[in-house]
Amino acid sequence: MTYSSFDKTYTQLQHKLVKWRKYLKHNSPKKRKCGRAVRRCLRCGRIRAHIRKYGVHMCRQCFRDVAQNLGFRKFS
Repeated sequence: MTYSSFDKTYTQLQHKLVKWRKYLKHNSPKKRKCGRAVRRCLRCGRIRAHIRKYGVHMCRQCFRDVAQNLGFRKFS
């Protein structure tokens, strides 16, 4: 189950308390301590293509939009 589809089911079970608790116990995404899913883009929340160097913490797509404002230059 992906992290986006978890929220859709969550809204349907809000009124059924017992089923909601059981659902959370068995189907909630587990908290990550290491790996790819821990680090996300600060702007869009994307997990993949994450740039950590120099404390940027953005995905490569957001970095291309903001790079000149941060002081990076394109050499080619």
